[in-house]
Amino acid sequence: MVRDRLAAADDAPYSAALDSVTRTGTRRLQHMAGRINLNTPLTGRTTDETEQYTEDVVITRQKVYRRASGSHGVWQEFPAATAKGAIPVDRLPQYVRLILERGGSVHRGSEPVRVSARLTPKDVESIDGVSGRNLRSATAIDTDVWVDKEGRIVRIRQSIHFASDSDSDIQNTLTLTDFKSAVPVTAPVAK
Repeated sequence: MVRDRLAAADDAPYSAALDSVTRTGTRRLQHMAGRINLNTPLTGRTTDETEQYTEDVVITRQKVYRRASGSHGVWQEFPAATAKGAIPVDRLPQYVRLILERGGSVHRGSEPVRVSARLTPKDVESIDGVSGRNLRSATAIDTDVWVDKEGRIVRIRQSIHFASDSDSDIQNTLTLTDFKSAVPVTAPVAK
């Protein structure tokens, strides 16, 4: 059923509101919110908040631009790959297929449908080299992905486990809502 949903999904580029939280225990490490484009190279605009800073972020096909929120200074530029974390956001259908290939469980009875499995960093690296490398210090990743009737991934939850007792597990939750046409994203200009 999940494979059928993915196969029937519209492959045209679209945008979604993104809300992503990374925690360890009860401590929030990062909160990212904004709008991103999917079914295309990852682009979008977000606000990234940690305990140390809050930044405005613009993701283009080639570069990621960051600067302190509310400032009018120079944007710092980074290669586009720096927009990637542990979740391969620009390869979500492939991520769900990987979960199914690794013996994923399909939890029926609710909408959207949840698919879950335990993955390794190497598993993730097989579909997204950057995200897999970002997970290298992990021993396992318990992953849940919710797929709606249109074949869109609407939520991802990861529990990332480490071998060392000094490393607490990390939980990532990414929610995608408010699906619309793709939005134009261009490099920002300092104002």
